[in-house]
Amino acid sequence: MKFLKLILDFYLNSSIHVALSCYALVQITFHVFHIQYDNAMAMFAFFGTIVGYNFVKYDALVRVKRKLIGNQLKIIAVLSFISLFLVGYYFFHLKRITQIVSVVIFFITALYTLPFFPNRRNARNWAGVKIYIVAICWVGTTLVLPLINAGIPFSSDFFIKCIQRFVLVFVLVLVFEIIDLANDDPHLQTVPQTIGVKRTKVLGLLLLIPFWVLEVFVSTFNYHDVLINLIMVLMLMLFIAFANPTRSKYYTSFWVESVPVFWWLMILLF
Repeated sequence: MKFLKLILDFYLNSSIHVALSCYALVQITFHVFHIQYDNAMAMFAFFGTIVGYNFVKYDALVRVKRKLIGNQLKIIAVLSFISLFLVGYYFFHLKRITQIVSVVIFFITALYTLPFFPNRRNARNWAGVKIYIVAICWVGTTLVLPLINAGIPFSSDFFIKCIQRFVLVFVLVLVFEIIDLANDDPHLQTVPQTIGVKRTKVLGLLLLIPFWVLEVFVSTFNYHDVLINLIMVLMLMLFIAFANPTRSKYYTSFWVESVPVFWWLMILLF
């Protein structure tokens, strides 16, 4: 049992799980816009998420706090370097315009982590900004890049899906912020710190209504997608309702981050 826990912790701590969620959202984009599977795009998003998330999570730990690197962190560092190499490999298989937009997303991620301005904290520590940067990066990686690389022009469906994807990630981050309330720096001014846990839950539940209703306005409207989205909305509502600061880290780092994977699996099954 200890060994299995070690494997699970490594799987989560190395950001493989969140990368799988990113991969799932890219696959959902392929499905929604009828794009033929693009391995370079999907793998670029997958390995890019591993690199980006590990950089964000462990940069401050090693560079700023100068903590000793344990064995697990050494393995994660090796995995991140391999992933970085693969990101570079798949990057050169993307279209030029996709490469340019992906570099912009990379700089937003770097801004989130590194203090570019003298005597200023990084964007991750800017009051109230974190949740928006995370949502924008996910929309860019899982929706904008696949469409640009497929050469699909922006339409009303694209903008509807951008809003939906932004709302989805925003709501998922709200659950994380509720769980992390006790550990987050008060200066971050996360949504639960600003308006309280109860109101944050109400906000998350209310945001899921337009997320689902917008599906009706998509030109490729079909009942299967509407039903699948409804199931996912109900699942998210339960995660929001039962979220509290005393929950285990696995509640968010495994179960909540699995929502995009469940969504993708439902599409495959139905």
